[in-house]
Amino acid sequence: QVYLVESGGGLVQAGGSLTLSCAASGRSDSSRSIGWFRQAPGKEREFVASITWGARTTLYADSVKGRFAIPKDNAKNTVYLHMNSLKPEGAAIYYCASSLSTLISRATREYNFWGQGAQVTVHS
Repeated sequence: QVYLVESGGGLVQAGGSLTLSCAASGRSDSSRSIGWFRQAPGKEREFVASITWGARTTLYADSVKGRFAIPKDNAKNTVYLHMNSLKPEGAAIYYCASSLSTLISRATREYNFWGQGAQVTVHS
């Protein structure tokens, strides 16, 4: 079992920045990658970014490439999501998830453990 706790959500002005944290515990060493997803009201959960546990490979959704970054602090078992130039459509609940798959993926079905989510509200 891998336990994930997100923090750092809140209210931000459009064009502003916000950083989310995802702290992993339990059998976190079994994770092969950590991903960030988001879900807006009435919409499906969508991929945002992911990073391999060794932090060698990252993937980004086209909609956030160049604005978001997903660094990892190995000593703290924590993955971050730095969000810059936030747009109103970025308002959602953001979830981090752990995948046991050996291949980094954008697909929600490849992720085995999920956090409870962090609300991000973007004021236009």
